[in-house]
Amino acid sequence: MQSRLRVQGHPIQPMLVTFPFGLFVCAAVFDLADVAGGPAFLGEVGYWTAVAALVAAGLTTVAGMVDLWDVRAGRTSRTVLMFNLVNAVMAALFLLSCLIRASAPQRGATGVLLAAELVALAVGAVGVALGARLMQQFDRVTEPAGFEPFADVPAGSTVEIARPRPY
Repeated sequence: MQSRLRVQGHPIQPMLVTFPFGLFVCAAVFDLADVAGGPAFLGEVGYWTAVAALVAAGLTTVAGMVDLWDVRAGRTSRTVLMFNLVNAVMAALFLLSCLIRASAPQRGATGVLLAAELVALAVGAVGVALGARLMQQFDRVTEPAGFEPFADVPAGSTVEIARPRPY
């Protein structure tokens, strides 16, 4: 599978996906501390961290949709669709939590909202596993981009770069 959006020959969407997932984890940690009896501002920080994660998830979704246009039908196509669907479900659960908290004066988390966030993170863990499988299916970079990693190989030596086998 070849991605249209690339940085130094590597697909950008799998790189972007780490930002919303990491921010969702941080939001859940702040909310857990808030629910466990921490200072009230932790719930506010958790809320705004989840909002930032939703913005990052939107950008990641756009990159994923661009890549989706080039996927041929088959196993890779199913993996890409499932990967994007799982990430969308995770973001939707956090969006629901944020919408409920938006009208509250303190924007703190409750036990039920924290449980929904933990379910969303469990769904996101499935997305991480799918993303790892998807990365194995992307074409590897065969030509170095901007640097020469084999500069210290003695003259006359041969270097063989094997293409990964298709799945």
